[in-house]
Amino acid sequence: MAEKPKLPLGTLLIQKRVISEDQLRIALIEQKHSGLPLGKMLISLGFVTEATVREALSENLNQQSTDMANMSADASAIKLIPKDVAKRYVVFPMTYDKAAKTLMLAMADPANIVALDQISAMLGQDITLMPMLAGESEITRATDQYYGFELSIDGILNEIETGQVNYQSMQSVSDEYSQPIVRLMDALLVDAVQHNASDIHFEPEEFFLRIRYRIDGILRQIRSLHKTYWPAMAVRLKVMSNMNIAETRAPQDGRISIGFSGRQIDFRAAAQPTTHGENFVLRILDRQKGIVPLDGLGLQDDELTLLKLMIARPEGIILVTGPTGSGKTTTLYSILNHINTDSVNIMTLEDPVEYPMSMIRQTSVNESAKMGFANGIRSMMRQDPDIILIGEIRDKETAEMAFSAAMTGHQVYSTLHTNSAVGAIPRLLDIGILPDIMSGNIIGIIAQRLIRRLCGACKEPFVADEVERRLLGLTEIHPPVTIHRGVGCDKCAHQGYKGRISIVEMLKMNAELDDLIARRATTSELKRKAMSMGFRPLVEDAVRRVLDGSTSLDEISRVVDLTDRLM
Repeated sequence: MAEKPKLPLGTLLIQKRVISEDQLRIALIEQKHSGLPLGKMLISLGFVTEATVREALSENLNQQSTDMANMSADASAIKLIPKDVAKRYVVFPMTYDKAAKTLMLAMADPANIVALDQISAMLGQDITLMPMLAGESEITRATDQYYGFELSIDGILNEIETGQVNYQSMQSVSDEYSQPIVRLMDALLVDAVQHNASDIHFEPEEFFLRIRYRIDGILRQIRSLHKTYWPAMAVRLKVMSNMNIAETRAPQDGRISIGFSGRQIDFRAAAQPTTHGENFVLRILDRQKGIVPLDGLGLQDDELTLLKLMIARPEGIILVTGPTGSGKTTTLYSILNHINTDSVNIMTLEDPVEYPMSMIRQTSVNESAKMGFANGIRSMMRQDPDIILIGEIRDKETAEMAFSAAMTGHQVYSTLHTNSAVGAIPRLLDIGILPDIMSGNIIGIIAQRLIRRLCGACKEPFVADEVERRLLGLTEIHPPVTIHRGVGCDKCAHQGYKGRISIVEMLKMNAELDDLIARRATTSELKRKAMSMGFRPLVEDAVRRVLDGSTSLDEISRVVDLTDRLM
């Protein structure tokens, strides 16, 4: 059978209806000025996502590709292949997954069977190679940059203890990898990503620096370093996040972007002066994990159907509520990704933009430029939007502008800090929104939390006792029920939990609830009415997760209040 002819990338993307001929023409004109490959040019113009180009290349060449720009090295991968082997075959070891025993290998020629066979023989049979297409110049640059330097955290710390810190070279791009502090910060960022952390905390104390990662919503201490390390580390963090290195007395914000494991990872940096020095917190924004398909949110079938019904309504406001770190942004981005097509104009106003998305007009709040939430909405309304996302409703002016947009034929999405879906109504009243304005303009309210998932390798079944049965809402006539608890093993770092899942409650508004809101009904009246119409509270969704073995009773009692059930 004849091999399928390989098409030019632009032709392939037009055939797939990913881009138009006009967009290809623009990209080719820009490409002449920049010299960038067509794929990168289309991505930078926002016509396609990186994933789309890679899929097209993969299909056309039957080979996956990777972008090595701003990449951070994985010390465990580099140890596996000597520098002379990497140079001889023009390969670079990018990441090594110890659990799956797979090595991602950037190659200028992934079809070089001799190179793959030689490297496989050198590594042994138990490691699987994952060749990725990359540019020869990128591979050569990475080989020269990363080989010959200590890249493990312990090795770098040892190097710092025996040498001098050159502050000047930390701001120089050309020779920065000769400086151990530069490699230390890169190694810590990569280590946090490999641990699936959502935040990194650098906390200076009187005599030492504490480094903690937030993993699955819980802070975990990773390292303690001597206080003499911190000044140089703080300077490097400021250089990476484009902060003012001379300013140590005022809070600062910045952003860092690195390439790792073939994908781009952003860090939102915040520096805060404290009594023992500047405290740094980095929020990890992994685009690959940040935008989840709608059916990947873990909703039950009836909840997913309800959410799709709410999204289908053309005008009104949908609110997502919950505390900080409860996954509100992920839910909103998943919804926007689901409805993002050429036929609608989606605009967002965020503080700040967390995950860049193609085709969506995203704006960051900037108080110094008089672009607050209220002014931003006012400005967006003149941009002919169909759908508006407002990062958060904090005050009366923002809330009024959001409802004004909802009342004038727009679909509005926003977040609100309340404990429950029904609790959003008194919160909006407290802000200053009139009941008549709320009535008929709220499509629905979603309240959510994130709970830790039990580790599948070590969770242990047991029969629930009387108190546990009452907490789960089971009656005496209910047969014995088996639930699970975490034990702890190497796979979950002896925590008993690995990963997180969401628990949600969805309140879809209707005429009866709108009437109650207009009459300023109490929260308990609203809740009773909602329950009579099939509303399932957050605690019920949490109990469902315990009964299906996803999590433990201890974990849900940490997140939701179960004490009412013992009364």
